[in-house]
Amino acid sequence: MADAVTTQIIQDGPRNAVIKFTNISDGTGESAVDKVIVGNLSKLANGQPCTEVVLERVQFYLHGMAVTLNFSVSSGTAAFIAKLKEDDLGDMDLRDYSGIPNNAGVNKTGNISFTTTSASAGNTYTVILTLTKA
Repeated sequence: MADAVTTQIIQDGPRNAVIKFTNISDGTGESAVDKVIVGNLSKLANGQPCTEVVLERVQFYLHGMAVTLNFSVSSGTAAFIAKLKEDDLGDMDLRDYSGIPNNAGVNKTGNISFTTTSASAGNTYTVILTLTKA
């Protein structure tokens, strides 16, 4: 069995994207699962493909598990963004200073991954990311 996960594209325009992620766990959890896959986002206004994103805002509700967000890499260690602690809710608004750019180095994929910890059957998360495309 596996966690029941969903991805909902709320907005995917030439500059910005807003994506909602949910998970109802069976206790399996997720480990370094790419959630934002930049190659699947629509093209930029100039017609070029999206190759990375800047994280502008994270809205979240977690019940019973924690979620770690990372910028993914093709090899090596992913670049840590934030850890959302279990049984918490919040709104990390990063727009006042232009968000968090991808600092994953030369092996960066441009994607954002989630890893859950302390997942038990029936635990859930809802995470909404607001992104600016680069």
